[in-house]
Amino acid sequence: MSTTRFTTFALAAASMLAVTVGTAHAEGEVNIYSYRQPELIQPLMDAFTKETGIKTNVLFLDKGLVERIAAEGANSPADVILTIDIARLTEAKDGGVTQALDDADINAQIPAQYRDPEGNWFGLTTRGRVLYASKERVSEDAITYEELADPKWKGRICMRDAQHSYNIGLFASMVAHHGAEYTEKWIAGLKQNLVKKPDGNDRAQAKAIFSGECDLGLANTYYLGLMMTNEKEPEEKEWAGAVKVLFPNAADRGTHVNISGMALAKNAPNKDNAVKLMEFLASDEAQTIYAEQVFEYPVGPNAKASAIVAGFGAIKPDTLPLADIAANRKTASELVDKVGLNDGPTQ
Repeated sequence: MSTTRFTTFALAAASMLAVTVGTAHAEGEVNIYSYRQPELIQPLMDAFTKETGIKTNVLFLDKGLVERIAAEGANSPADVILTIDIARLTEAKDGGVTQALDDADINAQIPAQYRDPEGNWFGLTTRGRVLYASKERVSEDAITYEELADPKWKGRICMRDAQHSYNIGLFASMVAHHGAEYTEKWIAGLKQNLVKKPDGNDRAQAKAIFSGECDLGLANTYYLGLMMTNEKEPEEKEWAGAVKVLFPNAADRGTHVNISGMALAKNAPNKDNAVKLMEFLASDEAQTIYAEQVFEYPVGPNAKASAIVAGFGAIKPDTLPLADIAANRKTASELVDKVGLNDGPTQ
């Protein structure tokens, strides 16, 4: 195997750090710290090694990645950071564990809206924050985010925790487009249209629609692909079969999207190999592989979405720079608490 999976161990454990640091630099290798599951990025790592001969070592963490690299300090073995969500990418930048990279090949592949203006992170794939809608009970084939506050949807919408990063990203985009005052009123309207308190994950919203509990659910596009292909839990295929995808604001500014992305670690000991990996990940070839694995939309100009994702319908992404969304996340979170969105509708 070209990818070595390390086990997660305690942050700042001195003995482990000594072992890790001792093997940080190695000719013909690159070390990746990843929030993405190893099986999702394995095909990418295999393709990179086949093309370049450079071995990839992947450390998967489910939390504490920034703290881990910060604790390792100047001797950190981390070369490349792979993660999801603009929140985690900006967390890495703000945590001081990334370095700027100005690479013509990468910049040519990745649109400016999906790049940090200072070069500290780069988007690789996008996922739309869309509406799952009941095929049986929702006749509309078009919708806007603004309409979610319309009383016609009262008692018909379900969603996960409003403070989850996926939802905060959407709310931050509303702040960026409309301002805080408008967004506060909009969140209040959305709250009154919920059928219950926000709960579950994105898949649970499809399940709730399938069971008739609600008619619309806020969710990411890629979860539908995961449910449609879930052989281990075939009931999820039934949930997916009950919904259609509505891409909000397709007729105007476009649908809010978030990203998976990469960053060059601050003290990358194998920097040349790290840059080669990042250039590869930005290529159409790699993005097509990646998009096929994770049911997301590649950002490269010639990379292709999978047949399953294409089947959801055409997406017109909002052109709002992700950096602008990140700048409004704090305000969005505060508005969620101020309105009490997680308390659900009031009678």
